[in-house]
Amino acid sequence: MLMLGFTGFLGLLKIVLMALAAFALVDAAIRREDAYRAADKQNKMFWLIILGIALVVSYLFSILSILPIAGVIASIVYIVDVRPALKQVSGGRGWGRRGGSSSDGPYGPYNGGR
Repeated sequence: MLMLGFTGFLGLLKIVLMALAAFALVDAAIRREDAYRAADKQNKMFWLIILGIALVVSYLFSILSILPIAGVIASIVYIVDVRPALKQVSGGRGWGRRGGSSSDGPYGPYNGGR
């Protein structure tokens, strides 16, 4: 009974890690090539290959293997380091986001009660 629960947990963890890699791959695919150069990061093709391999490896291998762990690390590096740099260079645009100021609230500009 305990092993069945552990297997279910590992299956759920595998799905979460695949979703993380898929999100990073799709996000890397929609970013512009020149944003990678402007942010001084590896080029777009590099990240597409690494994140594609991470997605395939997380699907094919057991989560307890070293390859899916390396894929998770690559996905986390992209999401935590590369993605914010790309968003900063491209003005925060992505995923259909409209432009706006950093002081904009949900109902318009917020100017601190002035």
